[in-house]
Amino acid sequence: MSIAAFRRTLFCACTALLLAGPALAQPPATSPTAQQQVQAPARAVIEAAMKRAARFMTEEAAVNGGYVWQYLPDFSRRWGELEASPTMIWVQPPGTATVGHLFLDAYQATGDKWYLDAARTAAGALIKGQLPSGGWNYVIDTAGPEAEQRWYATYGRNAWRMEEFHHYYGNGTFDDAGTAEAAQLLLRLHLADRKDRTVHTALNKALSFILDAQYPNGGWPQRFPLVEDGGVHGRPDYTGYITFNDDVAGENLEVLIFAYQTLGDRKLLDPIRRGMDIFLATQQPQPQPAWGLQHFQDSLKPAGARTYEPEAFATHTTASNIKQLLAFYRLTGDGKYLSRVPEALEWLDKVQAPANLRAGGRTHPTFITIGEGRPLYLHRRGSNVINGEYYADGNPTELVGHYGSFRSIDTAGLRAEYERLAAIPGPEVSRGSPLLAKPGTYALPRYFSLRDVDVFDMIRPDAAITVPDPAQIAQILAGLNDRGYWPGLLTTTSNPYTGDGPGTPVGGEYRTTRVGDPSDTSPYTTDYPVEGISTQLFVHNMGELIKALGR
Repeated sequence: MSIAAFRRTLFCACTALLLAGPALAQPPATSPTAQQQVQAPARAVIEAAMKRAARFMTEEAAVNGGYVWQYLPDFSRRWGELEASPTMIWVQPPGTATVGHLFLDAYQATGDKWYLDAARTAAGALIKGQLPSGGWNYVIDTAGPEAEQRWYATYGRNAWRMEEFHHYYGNGTFDDAGTAEAAQLLLRLHLADRKDRTVHTALNKALSFILDAQYPNGGWPQRFPLVEDGGVHGRPDYTGYITFNDDVAGENLEVLIFAYQTLGDRKLLDPIRRGMDIFLATQQPQPQPAWGLQHFQDSLKPAGARTYEPEAFATHTTASNIKQLLAFYRLTGDGKYLSRVPEALEWLDKVQAPANLRAGGRTHPTFITIGEGRPLYLHRRGSNVINGEYYADGNPTELVGHYGSFRSIDTAGLRAEYERLAAIPGPEVSRGSPLLAKPGTYALPRYFSLRDVDVFDMIRPDAAITVPDPAQIAQILAGLNDRGYWPGLLTTTSNPYTGDGPGTPVGGEYRTTRVGDPSDTSPYTTDYPVEGISTQLFVHNMGELIKALGR
């Protein structure tokens, strides 16, 4: 249950196959021989490079203190998960809060208050875009709500596969960790300066948003406040269902546990406990003791979401929820969180993909029907959002290219971790738990952007940070160009918005492609990558330099 997983890859937990935005071609690794011959660069050289790169981002890339994911060098086009307008910033990682965390990490490593001010500026951009409810949408248009609605009616509406952007909801979302990451940045800044009333007020609003959105049974919807309309392609709106997809519940629990341990607010304990218990309540009975991406509020049965996310069990969500239950046992020492894990593991074994469909490391179909237990595979027809549609059936060929019909799940590893924890008595396994320890016992992890951070890192701060080789640092320093950014190849792009697509399919075959006809504004892999500016690469390289300072 961590936000950093978004930062280290393409920042999308739903599937490794989903290219959400322009990706980056990485440089080749340096040979061990070369690494041994390079001396560690001087601290002053590293800090100077960090400041140059950071100044470029704050002075050239930022819009009112906020960031998107990728830019062309002349800033004529820019992208978050979709192409962004020049006045937009992105909340969804690796956007504004991600950069804010990086700046705060740089301050921790250098003591240079310039970085603290830069982190505050990024947080200020988020605060300006914070909704009255206390949460955030995926994006903030600094030109105002009308400009944001125009973007939704053009770019968002025509991104065929990006159904979460087809409708302007006007409310906040827990999807893809944007709200959670922003709340964590505010918490870190509040702890750094408790006298800053602006940050304190915004943090309280964000925590209240998480608490207000939680259902009495402990679950969280994808979006809040709930809406009466907003369904997708004639289907009921799914954003009010209890959501596990993209680790919504896990991310909210992480924020609340961090806040409880550092702020000492005991009223957070009941929401935390209920948030953990909804995992138990939604695990279905035999013979299908598994979970879906989302669940209905009343029956607690699996629910459908986007049109390529059918009402079915989800194998990857089941695996993720097993991991969560193991973590809850470590946090509480309560054996109830382990009690039905073996059933879920046995179910995953039963629904494995047949041997002839396991190419490329895939082990399981993504979706399994309720009742019959048959795999469902994802398809589409048409050429754009106007004339096209998604559907699922039992045919494992001609699958959609942007959402995996198969998953790679390490069931053996999950079983081994379950057996290891089950052999440890509850009081012992939970000793030192940040949930059970007296508030104030632990501080937040020092760094949030360098690796995959979770609540257990309060117990083992900086334990997993590895210092890069001098040759790697030298390569990063050499790669910083004269303008002050690290150039990388943008291997994905998108069609510019030129108007709504035609009502009948046009040109070509789009069943397995990532993008439809020229009216489709969804991002896609290109055979003609161009050099550009990557927020992800900036965060990664700055993180490596921060690690080097720790040498």
